[in-house]
Amino acid sequence: MKKKNHTLFLTFPLLVLVAILLFVVKQPIAQTDTPTELSNSDQVQAIIERGVLRVGVKQDVPNFGYKNPDSGEFEGLEIDIARKIADELGVDIEFTPVTAQTRGPLLDNGQVDLVIATFTITEERKLLYNFTTPYYTDAVGFLVNKDSGIKTFTDLNGKTIGVAQGSITRTLVSELADKYGIAVNFAELGSYPELSVSLRAHRTDAFSVDQSILSGYIGSKSELMDFSFSASDYGIVTKLSNKDLNNYLNSLVEKWTSDGTLQAFYDANGLEPVTETDE
Repeated sequence: MKKKNHTLFLTFPLLVLVAILLFVVKQPIAQTDTPTELSNSDQVQAIIERGVLRVGVKQDVPNFGYKNPDSGEFEGLEIDIARKIADELGVDIEFTPVTAQTRGPLLDNGQVDLVIATFTITEERKLLYNFTTPYYTDAVGFLVNKDSGIKTFTDLNGKTIGVAQGSITRTLVSELADKYGIAVNFAELGSYPELSVSLRAHRTDAFSVDQSILSGYIGSKSELMDFSFSASDYGIVTKLSNKDLNNYLNSLVEKWTSDGTLQAFYDANGLEPVTETDE
């Protein structure tokens, strides 16, 4: 009888330990591979269920959004950002080429989920679309022919400046011309390659857009003018009704800004965000 009680005394703690271990093993493991925002957003879940992220990007802006004619592949800072978002979501990616004129309508009609296409953040545009926190800061500059003799902004007095249709560059340059007391003319064309060709052919005297974009079009007979103004921020853009998607994208940009991911993308594409201008 004493032997039996001794056996029970030894066995009971062991049984308790086994029960505790079984309880712990059966507990659900916390999922850490999916951001909290995903589980709370139908807009993000819809993309995951579709299995494809549809992104509007430029195809004619070296270092940002450029379709390499040799490989047929998209490359650049904004392509890297788009692919990183798709990786976070665990989906494939589909690129749709856009211009300054078409990127808004493509968002509005739902053909793309978001646009990453050197889309400058302005207060007016915030009334029409969602913008994330900036992923890049640039400033407006001028590309001129080396034989033009144009060195300063006032040298553009009476000259014709090529700008992209649908961009805010014309307005910005006009306001600055008024400030400097000079008169300039404009030629609006549909794409950056067209503007570059027009400059080389001397049909225009300068090609104006953000400096980082212009850097991809510098040739042996052209140069960047040593002048920039109107520092501006680029943001990822979504349809105004897609607030949850914007919040999710914003959290990614903030994380990548702090952990060095964006800096690595800058370095890989030979880019350096603007910190000050000459204005």
